Amino acid sequence: MKTLFDDDPAVAAPAAGPRPLADRLRPTQLSQVIGQDHLLGADGPIGRMLAAGRLASMILWGPAGCGKTTIARLLASATDLAFEPLSAIFSGVADLRKVFDAARARRRQGRATLLFVDEIHRFNRAQQDSFLPVVEDGTVTLIGATTENPSFALNAPLLSRCQVLVLQRLDEAALEHLLGRAEALAGRRLALLPEARAAMRAMADGDGRFLLNLAEELFLAPADCADLDVAALAQAVQRRAPVYDKAEDGHFNLISALHKTLRGSDVDAALYWLARMLAAGEDPLYILRRLVRAAVEDVGMADPNALVQALAAKDAYDFLGSPEGELALAQCVIYLATAPKSNAVYRAFGAASAAARDGGSLTPPRHILNAPTRMMRELGYAAGYVYDHDTEEGFSGQEYFPEGMPRQTFYRPAERGFEREVAKRLAYWRRLREGRGAAASPTETEPA
Repeated sequence: MKTLFDDDPAVAAPAAGPRPLADRLRPTQLSQVIGQDHLLGADGPIGRMLAAGRLASMILWGPAGCGKTTIARLLASATDLAFEPLSAIFSGVADLRKVFDAARARRRQGRATLLFVDEIHRFNRAQQDSFLPVVEDGTVTLIGATTENPSFALNAPLLSRCQVLVLQRLDEAALEHLLGRAEALAGRRLALLPEARAAMRAMADGDGRFLLNLAEELFLAPADCADLDVAALAQAVQRRAPVYDKAEDGHFNLISALHKTLRGSDVDAALYWLARMLAAGEDPLYILRRLVRAAVEDVGMADPNALVQALAAKDAYDFLGSPEGELALAQCVIYLATAPKSNAVYRAFGAASAAARDGGSLTPPRHILNAPTRMMRELGYAAGYVYDHDTEEGFSGQEYFPEGMPRQTFYRPAERGFEREVAKRLAYWRRLREGRGAAASPTETEPA
């Protein structure tokens, strides 16, 4: 019977020498893969493919240590396909050409090929395009593995020929299951107090491979050593750095989470996402730029002081630096999360921008144009202009839109915060405008 390692020269047989614990515990059948039942179960997409006896090309997208490589190898075994592994980091066009030629030769002999490409997002556009004809005609069944968002990392033509399947980070139960397997293989339990065992799972941050590497370090201790507490565990093993790449997906995911949490007025969640980004080493000025954006986009005129607070937080951080200045970011996050929300400014400017694009180069009405020369005065520039401060209400009610362009309403203030007062003013001026600058009725006064 074909084993997991038959077609993978990169994986040594057990007799070739010592192997890491994570490799020794690598599942030998799909039923042993944990944490991905939504894909591998009978109702999952991979489970349905195997039941039908037909494997489609796919992109496995998920965090490190969740089983992407293992699943690809086991699919080759489950379907009796020839397994061709490649790493996009170490391979080029010449390597791809050799694999494609070998796959064509196998196809002529009646055997199909499963091509597994690890870190497939590392291939450039031309290299990704080289897959298109061999995937299209079935020469290879492609399984690509990536930790990056395929929407950004992979070409649209390649994505259209593959199913994108999302793998989940391993949860607490799955990580504990892995620890149980490690202890069964080692023949003894890990010398950890319950709280230290929980801390060890937290250190792994959903990465099964990292968890097993930690366990392997602990198994090096004498079997009769005392159980470690959390502090002793931290000294014994290196803490995992948060999964975060400031130039890639994690960077954008967390700033998106922070922004949307501010918009949703969840102050505690907003503080959590801020702390996550700072702990991962994000540039505080990058966070501050997004806070300024949130102040104008999501709070806006409901609380105009939000923009002042965001800019003040930037100045405070510039003055104090890290870590003291990070408290200014926290104060700004609390202010924005608890402020009344309105996107009326954002929507108004978007609508005005669309009208400006659609209207072309319309000129302002002549009565609001300056007339510094005699010719301009003769052409009617400034004719009929009313100086608003000369009116009783301080409002002339004149028309300021271009001639031929109907009056439009872009700004619609929300009934929240300061904008509630702005709405009263706009309604007052609208009534005056409809009267073409007539004085307010004896009972009507301008709102504060």
